[in-house]
Amino acid sequence: MFTTRPTLQGTFGMVSSTHWLASSAAMAVLEDGGNAFDAAVAAGFVLHVVEPHLNGPGGDLPIILAPAGGAPKVLCGQGPAPAGATTGHYRSLGLDLVPGTGPLAAAVPGAFDAWMLLLRDHGTKPLSDVLKYAIGYAEDGAPAVERIGAAVAAVQELFETEWTTSAEVYLRDGKPPAPGALLKNPALAATWRRLISEAEAAGQGREAQIDAARRVWREGFIAEALAEFAALPTMDTSGERHAGTLDGADLAAFSATYEDPATHTWNGWTVAKPGPWSQGPVFLQQLALLPGDLDHTAPGYVHTLVEGTKLAMADREAWYGDSGDVALDTLLGKEYNDARRALIGERAALELRPGVLSGREPRLSEHARRVAEGVPTERPHAGAGEPTVAMDGATRGDTCHLDVVDRWGNMVAATPSGGWLQSNPVVPELGFPLGTRLQMCWLEPGLPNTLTPGRRPRTTLSPSLALRGGEPVLAFGTPGGDQQDQWSLHFFLAVALRGKVRGQFDLQGAIDAPNWHTDSFPSSFYPRAMRPGSVTVESRIGAEVIADLRARGHDVTVGEAWSEGRLCAVARDPETGVLSAGSNPRGMQGYAVGR
Repeated sequence: MFTTRPTLQGTFGMVSSTHWLASSAAMAVLEDGGNAFDAAVAAGFVLHVVEPHLNGPGGDLPIILAPAGGAPKVLCGQGPAPAGATTGHYRSLGLDLVPGTGPLAAAVPGAFDAWMLLLRDHGTKPLSDVLKYAIGYAEDGAPAVERIGAAVAAVQELFETEWTTSAEVYLRDGKPPAPGALLKNPALAATWRRLISEAEAAGQGREAQIDAARRVWREGFIAEALAEFAALPTMDTSGERHAGTLDGADLAAFSATYEDPATHTWNGWTVAKPGPWSQGPVFLQQLALLPGDLDHTAPGYVHTLVEGTKLAMADREAWYGDSGDVALDTLLGKEYNDARRALIGERAALELRPGVLSGREPRLSEHARRVAEGVPTERPHAGAGEPTVAMDGATRGDTCHLDVVDRWGNMVAATPSGGWLQSNPVVPELGFPLGTRLQMCWLEPGLPNTLTPGRRPRTTLSPSLALRGGEPVLAFGTPGGDQQDQWSLHFFLAVALRGKVRGQFDLQGAIDAPNWHTDSFPSSFYPRAMRPGSVTVESRIGAEVIADLRARGHDVTVGEAWSEGRLCAVARDPETGVLSAGSNPRGMQGYAVGR
Protein backbone atom coordinates (compact mmCIF):
# COMPACT_ATOMS: atom_id res chain seq x y z
CA MET A 1 0.00 0.00 0.00
CA PHE A 2 1.35 3.44 -0.93
CA THR A 3 1.74 5.90 1.95
CA THR A 4 3.07 9.43 2.13
CA ARG A 5 5.96 8.27 4.31
CA PRO A 6 6.94 5.01 6.01
CA THR A 7 5.68 3.76 9.34
CA LEU A 8 8.84 4.24 11.39
CA GLN A 9 10.16 1.26 13.32
CA GLY A 10 12.93 0.83 15.88
CA THR A 11 13.69 -0.18 19.44
CA PHE A 12 15.09 2.96 21.11
CA GLY A 13 12.31 5.57 21.08
CA MET A 14 9.56 7.06 18.94
CA VAL A 15 7.93 10.49 18.88
CA SER A 16 5.10 11.91 16.83
CA SER A 17 3.78 15.46 17.10
CA THR A 18 2.08 18.21 15.14
CA HIS A 19 5.36 20.08 14.55
CA TRP A 20 8.72 18.72 13.48
CA LEU A 21 10.70 20.86 15.91
CA ALA A 22 8.74 19.55 18.89
CA SER A 23 9.30 15.99 17.69
CA SER A 24 13.02 16.65 17.26
CA ALA A 25 13.33 18.20 20.72
CA ALA A 26 11.63 15.18 22.28
CA MET A 27 13.95 12.85 20.41
CA ALA A 28 16.96 14.85 21.62
CA VAL A 29 15.82 14.27 25.21
CA LEU A 30 15.52 10.54 24.56
CA GLU A 31 19.00 10.50 23.04
CA ASP A 32 20.28 12.28 26.14
CA GLY A 33 19.03 9.46 28.36
CA GLY A 34 15.64 10.88 29.25
CA ASN A 35 12.46 8.85 29.22
CA ALA A 36 9.17 9.36 27.37
CA PHE A 37 7.83 11.73 30.03
CA ASP A 38 10.90 13.97 29.98
CA ALA A 39 10.65 14.03 26.20
CA ALA A 40 6.95 14.89 26.21
CA VAL A 41 7.49 17.85 28.53
CA ALA A 42 10.28 19.22 26.35
CA ALA A 43 8.11 18.86 23.25
CA GLY A 44 5.14 20.48 24.98
CA PHE A 45 7.06 23.63 25.82
CA VAL A 46 8.51 23.82 22.29
CA LEU A 47 4.95 23.68 20.93
CA HIS A 48 4.19 26.87 22.88
CA VAL A 49 6.87 28.62 20.81
CA VAL A 50 6.43 27.08 17.36
CA GLU A 51 2.62 26.77 17.38
CA PRO A 52 1.55 29.83 19.42
CA HIS A 53 -1.65 30.10 17.37
CA LEU A 54 -2.63 26.65 18.66
CA ASN A 55 -1.50 26.52 22.30
CA GLY A 56 0.34 28.33 25.06
CA PRO A 57 1.46 28.10 28.70
CA GLY A 58 -1.82 29.69 29.82
CA GLY A 59 -3.91 26.98 28.20
CA ASP A 60 -5.21 23.49 28.92
CA LEU A 61 -3.75 19.99 28.83
CA PRO A 62 -5.19 16.48 29.16
CA ILE A 63 -2.55 13.72 29.28
CA ILE A 64 -2.87 9.94 29.27
CA LEU A 65 0.24 8.18 30.49
CA ALA A 66 1.20 4.55 30.96
CA PRO A 67 4.40 3.99 32.96
CA ALA A 68 6.21 0.78 32.04
CA GLY A 69 4.53 -2.01 33.97
CA GLY A 70 1.88 0.33 35.38
CA ALA A 71 -1.77 1.09 34.70
CA PRO A 72 -2.79 4.04 32.50
CA LYS A 73 -3.66 7.27 34.25
CA VAL A 74 -5.19 10.55 33.14
CA LEU A 75 -3.34 13.68 34.23
CA CYS A 76 -5.84 16.54 34.03
CA GLY A 77 -4.45 19.99 33.27
CA GLN A 78 -7.88 21.47 32.56
CA GLY A 79 -8.32 24.35 34.98
CA PRO A 80 -11.73 25.16 36.47
CA ALA A 81 -13.84 28.29 36.38
CA PRO A 82 -12.61 30.95 38.83
CA ALA A 83 -14.54 31.55 42.06
CA GLY A 84 -16.04 34.74 40.63
CA ALA A 85 -17.18 33.18 37.35
CA THR A 86 -20.88 32.86 38.17
CA THR A 87 -23.66 32.91 35.63
CA GLY A 88 -25.17 35.81 37.55
CA HIS A 89 -22.04 37.90 37.06
CA TYR A 90 -21.99 37.31 33.30
CA ARG A 91 -25.69 38.00 32.93
CA SER A 92 -25.32 41.19 34.96
CA LEU A 93 -22.99 42.35 32.19
CA GLY A 94 -25.75 41.80 29.62
CA LEU A 95 -24.21 38.61 28.23
CA ASP A 96 -26.11 35.52 27.12
CA LEU A 97 -22.96 33.63 26.12
CA VAL A 98 -19.41 33.66 27.43
CA PRO A 99 -17.31 35.78 25.03
CA GLY A 100 -14.95 33.85 22.79
CA THR A 101 -11.93 36.00 23.65
CA GLY A 102 -10.76 38.17 26.50
CA PRO A 103 -10.28 37.63 30.24
CA LEU A 104 -13.96 36.83 30.93
CA ALA A 105 -13.37 33.59 28.99
CA ALA A 106 -10.26 32.62 30.99
CA ALA A 107 -10.38 29.50 33.14
CA VAL A 108 -7.60 28.89 35.66
CA PRO A 109 -4.57 27.98 33.48
CA GLY A 110 -3.89 24.27 33.86
CA ALA A 111 -1.29 23.22 31.31
CA PHE A 112 1.86 24.32 33.15
CA ASP A 113 1.10 22.46 36.37
CA ALA A 114 0.19 19.28 34.46
CA TRP A 115 3.53 19.34 32.63
CA MET A 116 5.32 19.90 35.95
CA LEU A 117 3.56 16.98 37.67
CA LEU A 118 4.38 14.73 34.73
CA LEU A 119 8.05 15.72 34.96
CA ARG A 120 8.24 15.45 38.76
CA ASP A 121 6.41 12.17 39.19
CA HIS A 122 7.45 10.27 36.08
CA GLY A 123 10.42 12.01 34.49
CA THR A 124 14.12 11.87 35.31
CA LYS A 125 15.48 15.20 34.07
CA PRO A 126 15.83 18.51 35.91
CA LEU A 127 13.60 21.37 34.80
CA SER A 128 16.41 23.26 33.07
CA ASP A 129 17.19 20.28 30.84
CA VAL A 130 13.68 20.01 29.40
CA LEU A 131 13.05 23.77 29.08
CA LYS A 132 16.28 24.58 27.26
CA TYR A 133 14.85 23.71 23.84
CA ALA A 134 11.87 26.05 24.19
CA ILE A 135 14.11 28.78 25.61
CA GLY A 136 16.46 28.43 22.66
CA TYR A 137 13.69 28.77 20.08
CA ALA A 138 12.10 31.68 21.96
CA GLU A 139 15.43 33.55 22.15
CA ASP A 140 16.94 32.71 18.77
CA GLY A 141 13.74 32.25 16.78
CA ALA A 142 11.95 29.42 15.01
CA PRO A 143 10.85 29.55 11.36
CA ALA A 144 7.17 30.52 11.30
CA VAL A 145 4.75 28.14 9.62
CA GLU A 146 2.22 29.65 7.24
CA ARG A 147 -0.73 29.45 9.59
CA ILE A 148 0.88 31.63 12.25
CA GLY A 149 1.01 34.52 9.83
CA ALA A 150 -2.54 33.86 8.69
CA ALA A 151 -3.80 33.85 12.30
CA VAL A 152 -2.00 37.08 13.12
CA ALA A 153 -3.25 38.73 9.91
CA ALA A 154 -6.83 37.91 10.92
CA VAL A 155 -6.45 39.92 14.14
CA GLN A 156 -3.97 42.54 12.99
CA GLU A 157 -6.39 45.44 13.44
CA LEU A 158 -7.35 44.24 16.92
CA PHE A 159 -3.70 43.93 17.89
CA GLU A 160 -2.87 47.40 16.56
CA THR A 161 -5.80 49.18 18.21
CA GLU A 162 -6.57 47.21 21.38
CA TRP A 163 -4.23 44.30 22.14
CA THR A 164 -1.03 46.29 21.67
CA THR A 165 1.05 43.99 23.88
CA SER A 166 0.33 41.20 21.39
CA ALA A 167 1.35 43.45 18.52
CA GLU A 168 4.77 43.88 20.14
CA VAL A 169 5.37 40.13 19.86
CA TYR A 170 3.57 39.15 16.67
CA LEU A 171 3.57 42.32 14.53
CA ARG A 172 7.23 43.16 14.49
CA ASP A 173 7.87 45.77 11.78
CA GLY A 174 4.09 46.15 11.59
CA LYS A 175 3.52 42.93 9.66
CA PRO A 176 2.46 39.36 10.50
CA PRO A 177 5.28 36.81 10.47
CA ALA A 178 6.05 35.70 6.91
CA PRO A 179 6.38 31.97 6.26
CA GLY A 180 9.88 30.94 7.26
CA ALA A 181 10.65 34.18 9.08
CA LEU A 182 12.28 33.71 12.47
CA LEU A 183 9.63 34.17 15.14
CA LYS A 184 11.14 35.17 18.49
CA ASN A 185 9.61 35.67 21.93
CA PRO A 186 12.33 37.02 24.23
CA ALA A 187 9.84 37.78 27.02
CA LEU A 188 8.80 34.11 27.15
CA ALA A 189 12.44 33.00 27.21
CA ALA A 190 13.10 35.43 30.08
CA THR A 191 10.09 34.05 31.97
CA TRP A 192 11.40 30.51 31.80
CA ARG A 193 14.94 31.58 32.72
CA ARG A 194 13.67 33.46 35.79
CA LEU A 195 11.43 30.53 36.72
CA ILE A 196 14.39 28.12 36.58
CA SER A 197 16.61 30.50 38.57
CA GLU A 198 14.05 30.94 41.35
CA ALA A 199 13.27 27.21 41.42
CA GLU A 200 16.94 26.24 41.67
CA ALA A 201 17.49 28.78 44.44
CA ALA A 202 14.63 27.30 46.46
CA GLY A 203 16.30 24.01 47.30
CA GLN A 204 18.31 20.98 46.31
CA GLY A 205 16.98 18.03 44.39
CA ARG A 206 15.06 17.64 41.15
CA GLU A 207 11.62 17.11 42.68
CA ALA A 208 12.00 19.98 45.15
CA GLN A 209 12.97 22.37 42.37
CA ILE A 210 10.01 21.33 40.22
CA ASP A 211 7.67 21.94 43.16
CA ALA A 212 9.31 25.32 43.64
CA ALA A 213 8.61 26.13 39.99
CA ARG A 214 4.97 25.21 40.56
CA ARG A 215 4.84 27.66 43.49
CA VAL A 216 6.38 30.40 41.36
CA TRP A 217 3.64 29.83 38.79
CA ARG A 218 0.85 29.77 41.37
CA GLU A 219 2.01 32.38 43.87
CA GLY A 220 5.11 34.14 42.52
CA PHE A 221 5.84 36.62 39.77
CA ILE A 222 3.92 34.65 37.13
CA ALA A 223 0.72 34.50 39.22
CA GLU A 224 0.99 38.18 40.06
CA ALA A 225 1.31 39.18 36.41
CA LEU A 226 -1.54 36.92 35.28
CA ALA A 227 -3.95 38.13 37.96
CA GLU A 228 -3.08 41.78 37.34
CA PHE A 229 -3.64 41.44 33.61
CA ALA A 230 -6.90 39.49 34.03
CA ALA A 231 -8.30 42.45 35.99
CA LEU A 232 -7.75 44.90 33.12
CA PRO A 233 -10.84 45.77 31.03
CA THR A 234 -10.10 44.21 27.64
CA MET A 235 -11.92 44.30 24.32
CA ASP A 236 -13.46 40.91 23.66
CA THR A 237 -15.74 39.46 21.02
CA SER A 238 -18.87 40.89 22.61
CA GLY A 239 -17.62 44.20 21.19
CA GLU A 240 -17.10 45.63 24.68
CA ARG A 241 -14.28 45.79 27.22
CA HIS A 242 -14.59 43.46 30.19
CA ALA A 243 -12.35 42.54 33.10
CA GLY A 244 -11.97 38.88 33.97
CA THR A 245 -12.76 37.03 37.19
CA LEU A 246 -9.44 35.18 37.57
CA ASP A 247 -7.46 36.30 40.62
CA GLY A 248 -4.48 35.27 42.72
CA ALA A 249 -6.54 33.02 44.99
CA ASP A 250 -7.75 31.01 41.99
CA LEU A 251 -4.21 30.55 40.76
CA ALA A 252 -2.85 29.61 44.18
CA ALA A 253 -5.56 26.99 44.76
CA PHE A 254 -5.13 25.02 41.54
CA SER A 255 -3.24 21.78 41.12
CA ALA A 256 -3.37 19.36 38.22
CA THR A 257 -4.81 16.00 39.24
CA TYR A 258 -4.52 12.32 38.44
CA GLU A 259 -7.60 10.22 37.81
CA ASP A 260 -8.51 6.85 36.42
CA PRO A 261 -9.36 6.89 32.72
CA ALA A 262 -12.72 6.02 31.24
CA THR A 263 -12.30 2.72 29.37
CA HIS A 264 -14.14 0.42 27.01
CA THR A 265 -13.09 -2.94 25.59
CA TRP A 266 -13.84 -3.74 21.97
CA ASN A 267 -12.63 -6.65 19.88
CA GLY A 268 -9.65 -7.38 22.13
CA TRP A 269 -8.68 -3.72 22.54
CA THR A 270 -9.18 -1.64 25.68
CA VAL A 271 -9.17 2.09 24.97
CA ALA A 272 -8.48 4.62 27.74
CA LYS A 273 -9.77 8.19 27.55
CA PRO A 274 -10.32 11.24 29.79
CA GLY A 275 -13.70 11.36 31.52
CA PRO A 276 -16.89 13.27 30.68
CA TRP A 277 -15.35 16.65 31.55
CA SER A 278 -13.85 16.07 28.10
CA GLN A 279 -15.48 14.56 25.04
CA GLY A 280 -13.31 11.44 25.47
CA PRO A 281 -16.18 9.03 26.26
CA VAL A 282 -17.64 9.86 22.83
CA PHE A 283 -14.90 7.69 21.34
CA LEU A 284 -15.77 4.86 23.72
CA GLN A 285 -19.48 5.16 22.92
CA GLN A 286 -18.70 5.01 19.22
CA LEU A 287 -16.94 1.70 19.83
CA ALA A 288 -19.79 0.41 21.99
CA LEU A 289 -22.26 1.22 19.21
CA LEU A 290 -20.40 -0.75 16.53
CA PRO A 291 -22.15 -3.89 15.25
CA GLY A 292 -20.52 -7.24 15.89
CA ASP A 293 -20.26 -7.96 12.17
CA LEU A 294 -18.49 -4.69 11.26
CA ASP A 295 -16.84 -5.01 7.84
CA HIS A 296 -14.59 -2.15 6.76
CA THR A 297 -14.87 -3.26 3.13
CA ALA A 298 -18.69 -3.16 3.06
CA PRO A 299 -20.45 -0.36 1.14
CA GLY A 300 -22.21 0.89 4.30
CA TYR A 301 -19.10 1.05 6.50
CA VAL A 302 -18.78 4.85 6.62
CA HIS A 303 -22.57 5.20 7.00
CA THR A 304 -22.45 2.97 10.09
CA LEU A 305 -19.65 5.01 11.66
CA VAL A 306 -21.33 8.33 10.93
CA GLU A 307 -24.65 7.25 12.42
CA GLY A 308 -22.95 5.98 15.57
CA THR A 309 -21.10 9.28 15.87
CA LYS A 310 -24.39 11.20 15.76
CA LEU A 311 -25.82 9.17 18.63
CA ALA A 312 -22.68 9.53 20.75
CA MET A 313 -22.48 13.27 20.11
CA ALA A 314 -26.16 13.68 21.01
CA ASP A 315 -25.40 12.03 24.34
CA ARG A 316 -22.43 14.35 24.78
CA GLU A 317 -24.74 17.33 24.45
CA ALA A 318 -27.21 15.96 26.98
CA TRP A 319 -24.99 14.31 29.59
CA TYR A 320 -21.33 15.39 29.52
CA GLY A 321 -19.86 18.07 31.74
CA ASP A 322 -18.05 18.53 35.04
CA SER A 323 -21.25 19.91 36.59
CA GLY A 324 -23.29 16.93 35.41
CA ASP A 325 -23.91 13.45 36.72
CA VAL A 326 -23.34 10.70 34.18
CA ALA A 327 -22.90 7.02 35.02
CA LEU A 328 -20.27 5.85 32.55
CA ASP A 329 -20.92 2.18 33.34
CA THR A 330 -24.47 2.67 32.07
CA LEU A 331 -23.55 4.99 29.22
CA LEU A 332 -20.99 2.51 27.88
CA GLY A 333 -22.92 -0.61 28.90
CA LYS A 334 -24.28 -3.29 26.58
CA GLU A 335 -27.96 -2.78 27.36
CA TYR A 336 -27.91 0.95 26.72
CA ASN A 337 -25.88 0.69 23.51
CA ASP A 338 -27.85 -2.25 22.14
CA ALA A 339 -30.93 -0.04 22.38
CA ARG A 340 -29.11 2.92 20.87
CA ARG A 341 -27.68 0.81 18.05
CA ALA A 342 -31.18 -0.24 17.06
CA LEU A 343 -31.80 3.38 16.07
CA ILE A 344 -29.24 3.10 13.26
CA GLY A 345 -31.09 2.39 10.05
CA GLU A 346 -30.29 2.31 6.37
CA ARG A 347 -30.98 6.02 6.01
CA ALA A 348 -29.16 9.03 7.44
CA ALA A 349 -30.77 10.36 10.62
CA LEU A 350 -31.54 14.07 10.60
CA GLU A 351 -32.58 14.47 14.24
CA LEU A 352 -30.59 14.99 17.43
CA ARG A 353 -31.40 11.89 19.50
CA PRO A 354 -29.88 11.78 23.01
CA GLY A 355 -30.78 8.73 25.05
CA VAL A 356 -32.72 8.21 28.26
CA LEU A 357 -30.04 7.26 30.82
CA SER A 358 -30.97 5.30 33.95
CA GLY A 359 -34.57 6.44 33.61
CA ARG A 360 -33.60 10.12 33.36
CA GLU A 361 -34.69 12.22 30.43
CA PRO A 362 -31.90 14.04 28.57
CA ARG A 363 -31.46 17.76 29.12
CA LEU A 364 -30.34 19.90 26.21
CA SER A 365 -29.58 23.60 26.20
CA GLU A 366 -32.23 25.83 24.69
CA HIS A 367 -29.84 26.74 21.89
CA ALA A 368 -29.12 23.08 21.10
CA ARG A 369 -32.83 22.31 21.02
CA ARG A 370 -33.51 25.17 18.66
CA VAL A 371 -30.75 24.36 16.18
CA ALA A 372 -31.70 20.67 16.27
CA GLU A 373 -35.28 21.60 15.43
CA GLY A 374 -34.17 23.92 12.64
CA VAL A 375 -35.53 26.99 14.43
CA PRO A 376 -33.63 30.15 13.44
CA THR A 377 -31.66 31.45 16.42
CA GLU A 378 -30.61 34.98 17.17
CA ARG A 379 -27.00 35.49 16.16
CA PRO A 380 -24.83 35.05 19.29
CA HIS A 381 -22.20 37.58 20.22
CA ALA A 382 -19.47 37.44 17.60
CA GLY A 383 -16.73 35.13 18.68
CA ALA A 384 -18.66 33.05 21.16
CA GLY A 385 -17.00 29.91 19.95
CA GLU A 386 -13.53 28.41 19.93
CA PRO A 387 -11.59 30.62 19.59
CA THR A 388 -12.69 33.23 17.07
CA VAL A 389 -10.12 35.89 16.54
CA ALA A 390 -11.76 38.45 14.29
CA MET A 391 -14.68 40.60 15.33
CA ASP A 392 -16.90 38.82 12.80
CA GLY A 393 -15.96 35.45 14.30
CA ALA A 394 -14.48 34.24 11.01
CA THR A 395 -11.17 32.79 12.15
CA ARG A 396 -10.70 29.97 14.64
CA GLY A 397 -7.75 28.34 16.29
CA ASP A 398 -7.11 24.68 16.78
CA THR A 399 -4.79 22.65 18.96
CA CYS A 400 -1.73 20.37 19.05
CA HIS A 401 -0.91 16.78 19.86
CA LEU A 402 2.12 14.68 20.75
CA ASP A 403 2.85 11.02 21.52
CA VAL A 404 6.04 9.41 22.86
CA VAL A 405 7.12 5.84 23.62
CA ASP A 406 10.58 4.90 24.89
CA ARG A 407 12.74 1.77 25.02
CA TRP A 408 11.58 0.97 28.56
CA GLY A 409 7.93 0.85 27.50
CA ASN A 410 6.78 4.18 28.95
CA MET A 411 4.04 5.70 26.78
CA VAL A 412 2.27 9.06 26.79
CA ALA A 413 -0.33 10.91 24.70
CA ALA A 414 -1.01 14.63 25.26
CA THR A 415 -3.24 17.21 23.59
CA PRO A 416 -2.08 20.71 24.61
CA SER A 417 -4.37 23.56 23.61
CA GLY A 418 -5.71 26.98 24.60
CA GLY A 419 -3.80 30.08 25.61
CA TRP A 420 -3.16 30.81 21.96
CA LEU A 421 -2.17 34.20 20.57
CA GLN A 422 -5.78 34.88 19.49
CA SER A 423 -7.32 34.24 22.91
CA ASN A 424 -6.21 37.19 25.05
CA PRO A 425 -3.62 39.96 24.93
CA VAL A 426 -0.05 38.86 25.68
CA VAL A 427 0.94 39.58 29.27
CA PRO A 428 4.00 41.72 28.48
CA GLU A 429 6.09 40.61 31.47
CA LEU A 430 5.54 36.94 30.57
CA GLY A 431 5.31 36.68 26.79
CA PHE A 432 2.07 34.67 26.67
CA PRO A 433 -1.71 35.21 27.09
CA LEU A 434 -4.43 33.66 29.18
CA GLY A 435 -6.79 31.10 27.62
CA THR A 436 -10.48 31.14 26.77
CA ARG A 437 -11.81 27.70 27.76
CA LEU A 438 -14.81 29.10 29.69
CA GLN A 439 -16.41 29.87 26.35
CA MET A 440 -17.33 26.18 26.22
CA CYS A 441 -19.78 26.66 29.11
CA TRP A 442 -23.43 27.68 28.97
CA LEU A 443 -24.93 30.50 31.05
CA GLU A 444 -28.23 28.60 31.13
CA PRO A 445 -28.68 27.00 34.59
CA GLY A 446 -29.04 23.31 35.31
CA LEU A 447 -27.02 21.88 32.43
CA PRO A 448 -24.07 19.47 32.78
CA ASN A 449 -21.83 22.16 31.30
CA THR A 450 -23.32 25.23 32.96
CA LEU A 451 -20.65 27.72 34.02
CA THR A 452 -19.95 26.87 37.66
CA PRO A 453 -17.14 28.20 39.89
CA GLY A 454 -14.64 25.45 40.65
CA ARG A 455 -15.90 23.19 37.87
CA ARG A 456 -14.00 22.37 34.69
CA PRO A 457 -15.50 23.56 31.41
CA ARG A 458 -16.18 20.65 29.08
CA THR A 459 -13.41 20.41 26.55
CA THR A 460 -13.08 18.69 23.18
CA LEU A 461 -9.45 17.75 23.95
CA SER A 462 -9.22 13.98 23.76
CA PRO A 463 -5.91 12.03 23.74
CA SER A 464 -6.14 8.23 23.46
CA LEU A 465 -4.24 5.20 24.70
CA ALA A 466 -5.08 1.62 23.71
CA LEU A 467 -4.11 -1.67 25.35
CA ARG A 468 -4.16 -5.30 24.28
CA GLY A 469 -4.04 -8.03 26.90
CA GLY A 470 -3.59 -5.35 29.53
CA GLU A 471 -0.42 -4.02 27.87
CA PRO A 472 -0.30 -0.45 26.48
CA VAL A 473 0.39 -0.75 22.76
CA LEU A 474 -0.86 2.42 21.05
CA ALA A 475 -0.96 6.16 21.87
CA PHE A 476 -2.65 8.53 19.45
CA GLY A 477 -4.62 11.72 19.01
CA THR A 478 -5.37 14.70 16.80
CA PRO A 479 -6.30 18.37 16.86
CA GLY A 480 -9.73 19.23 15.47
CA GLY A 481 -12.28 20.22 18.13
CA ASP A 482 -15.50 18.27 17.56
CA GLN A 483 -13.72 16.27 14.88
CA GLN A 484 -11.09 14.82 17.21
CA ASP A 485 -12.92 11.65 18.19
CA GLN A 486 -14.35 11.23 14.70
CA TRP A 487 -10.96 11.33 12.99
CA SER A 488 -9.45 9.24 15.79
CA LEU A 489 -12.13 6.57 15.46
CA HIS A 490 -11.49 6.18 11.74
CA PHE A 491 -7.74 5.94 12.39
CA PHE A 492 -8.12 3.42 15.21
CA LEU A 493 -10.39 1.14 13.21
CA ALA A 494 -7.98 1.32 10.28
CA VAL A 495 -5.24 0.13 12.63
CA ALA A 496 -7.38 -2.57 14.21
CA LEU A 497 -9.07 -3.97 11.10
CA ARG A 498 -6.48 -3.71 8.36
CA GLY A 499 -3.12 -5.31 7.60
CA LYS A 500 0.28 -4.75 9.15
CA VAL A 501 3.62 -3.48 7.86
CA ARG A 502 6.71 -5.58 8.60
CA GLY A 503 4.74 -7.35 11.31
CA GLN A 504 3.64 -4.16 13.11
CA PHE A 505 0.56 -1.94 13.03
CA ASP A 506 0.37 0.13 9.85
CA LEU A 507 0.21 3.49 11.60
CA GLN A 508 1.07 5.58 8.58
CA GLY A 509 -1.38 3.78 6.35
CA ALA A 510 -4.14 4.37 8.91
CA ILE A 511 -3.23 8.06 9.20
CA ASP A 512 -3.12 8.50 5.43
CA ALA A 513 -6.42 6.67 4.79
CA PRO A 514 -9.18 9.01 3.49
CA ASN A 515 -11.08 10.42 6.46
CA TRP A 516 -14.43 12.12 7.13
CA HIS A 517 -16.48 14.01 9.71
CA THR A 518 -20.08 14.97 10.38
CA ASP A 519 -21.54 18.22 11.74
CA SER A 520 -24.94 16.66 12.40
CA PHE A 521 -25.04 17.83 16.04
CA PRO A 522 -24.65 21.24 17.73
CA SER A 523 -21.07 22.43 17.44
CA SER A 524 -19.08 23.11 20.59
CA PHE A 525 -17.94 26.36 19.01
CA TYR A 526 -19.37 29.54 17.58
CA PRO A 527 -21.93 29.80 16.10
CA ARG A 528 -22.87 26.43 17.64
CA ALA A 529 -24.63 25.45 14.46
CA MET A 530 -25.82 22.03 13.31
CA ARG A 531 -25.96 20.66 9.76
CA PRO A 532 -28.46 17.78 9.92
CA GLY A 533 -27.37 14.78 7.86
CA SER A 534 -24.07 16.35 6.85
CA VAL A 535 -20.93 14.36 6.07
CA THR A 536 -17.69 15.87 4.80
CA VAL A 537 -15.34 13.42 3.11
CA GLU A 538 -11.96 13.65 1.45
CA SER A 539 -12.25 13.28 -2.31
CA ARG A 540 -9.87 10.29 -2.13
CA ILE A 541 -12.53 8.27 -0.32
CA GLY A 542 -13.84 7.21 -3.73
CA ALA A 543 -16.88 7.68 -5.95
CA GLU A 544 -18.58 4.48 -4.75
CA VAL A 545 -18.51 5.51 -1.09
CA ILE A 546 -19.74 9.01 -1.95
CA ALA A 547 -22.57 7.60 -4.05
CA ASP A 548 -23.56 5.16 -1.29
CA LEU A 549 -23.69 7.92 1.31
CA ARG A 550 -25.83 10.12 -0.92
CA ALA A 551 -28.16 7.24 -1.72
CA ARG A 552 -28.69 6.81 2.04
CA GLY A 553 -29.74 10.45 2.41
CA HIS A 554 -26.51 11.99 3.69
CA ASP A 555 -25.77 15.58 2.72
CA VAL A 556 -22.26 14.93 1.40
CA THR A 557 -19.62 17.61 1.00
CA VAL A 558 -16.57 16.43 -0.94
CA GLY A 559 -13.52 18.17 0.45
CA GLU A 560 -9.96 18.38 -0.77
CA ALA A 561 -7.97 15.17 -1.09
CA TRP A 562 -5.92 15.81 2.08
CA SER A 563 -8.16 17.84 4.36
CA GLU A 564 -9.58 15.58 7.11
CA GLY A 565 -7.53 14.55 10.14
CA ARG A 566 -4.32 15.57 11.92
CA LEU A 567 -3.37 12.26 13.53
CA CYS A 568 -0.20 11.45 15.45
CA ALA A 569 0.54 7.95 16.76
CA VAL A 570 3.19 5.76 18.36
CA ALA A 571 3.02 2.05 19.19
CA ARG A 572 4.90 -0.69 21.00
CA ASP A 573 4.76 -4.44 20.46
CA PRO A 574 5.07 -5.91 23.97
CA GLU A 575 6.22 -9.28 22.61
CA THR A 576 9.16 -8.02 20.56
CA GLY A 577 9.78 -4.55 21.99
CA VAL A 578 9.58 -3.08 18.47
CA LEU A 579 8.42 0.55 18.52
CA SER A 580 6.69 2.34 15.65
CA ALA A 581 5.36 5.77 14.77
CA GLY A 582 3.44 7.67 12.11
CA SER A 583 2.48 11.29 11.56
CA ASN A 584 0.02 13.38 9.64
CA PRO A 585 1.05 14.67 6.21
CA ARG A 586 -1.91 17.08 5.97
CA GLY A 587 -0.78 20.66 6.54
CA MET A 588 2.88 19.77 5.93
CA GLN A 589 3.75 20.19 9.60
CA GLY A 590 3.40 17.00 11.63
CA TYR A 591 6.40 14.73 11.88
CA ALA A 592 7.48 11.47 13.50
CA VAL A 593 11.06 10.65 14.45
CA GLY A 594 12.63 7.63 16.07
CA ARG A 595 15.19 4.89 15.92
